Amino acid sequence: MADLSKNFAKVLTEALPYIQKFNGKTVVVKYGGNAMIDAELKSSFARDIVLMKSVGMNPIVVHGGGPQIGDTLKKIGKESEFVGGMRITDGETMDVVEMVLGGLVNKQIVNLIHQHGGNAIGLTGKDGSLISAKKLKHDFEPTSEIIDLGHVGEVDKIDTSVIELLVGGDFIPVIAPIGVGKDGFSYNINADLVAGSIAQALNAEKLILLTNTEGLLDSDGKLLTGLTSKDVNQLIKDKVIHGGMLPKINCALTAVQSGVKSAHIIDGRVAHAVLIEVFSDSGVGTLIVNNE
Repeated sequence: MADLSKNFAKVLTEALPYIQKFNGKTVVVKYGGNAMIDAELKSSFARDIVLMKSVGMNPIVVHGGGPQIGDTLKKIGKESEFVGGMRITDGETMDVVEMVLGGLVNKQIVNLIHQHGGNAIGLTGKDGSLISAKKLKHDFEPTSEIIDLGHVGEVDKIDTSVIELLVGGDFIPVIAPIGVGKDGFSYNINADLVAGSIAQALNAEKLILLTNTEGLLDSDGKLLTGLTSKDVNQLIKDKVIHGGMLPKINCALTAVQSGVKSAHIIDGRVAHAVLIEVFSDSGVGTLIVNNE
């Protein structure tokens, strides 16, 4: 017991400067991947978020749920169809998306935070006109053919009023990435993009994107961190950043160039990854800041 107390005191002492530095600051966390599936990682994530709130930070959680949507569609006998990594979302599929993201997954995360002593409220981007969306029009290489993805959208506008109301009431907002368009239709939006847009609208201190990789790797598989926006642009130009990591990096890059102090792409497979990234110098992933 003495050793445990000693270790805790050491960790607390090391974290204290960061706790003081980020008191009252907003941190937007995109929650997804293995951290949403593995029981131990789910628990450590919830504890991280609750601790951040308890020491005076304002964490805001934006979550995905692609695998859960796929599982539910399969149960009702509907196959998932993807183009360029994006799910074609007809009206029936969108109903499932809203049910799974806005209902099942969102409430599971809220409940998890409550179980660990936090006070969370779940909502979708449709609540309080939080996310105004527009239909995503995407041309696919190499033909540049524009394919109708249905109810797949992108962020048009963020209204932070409901988030500010919840934070002011000492709640932790947990947000499902569903928006509504001027046409009245619901749209499923990539959770990374929603997290980035919310971080920008709130002028957040940090944007943290959990992934199933160490972070951004160079051509030799070595973790890259401490990057500036200039560094990132050069890595994109050199095609070191490509494929599935490119949208995530672009999201982080846009955020820091729009006023977010730093963006972090971290390994969600590591227990307490969020706390390690926020309260230590070493971190567990790739840090990006703006230099322009």
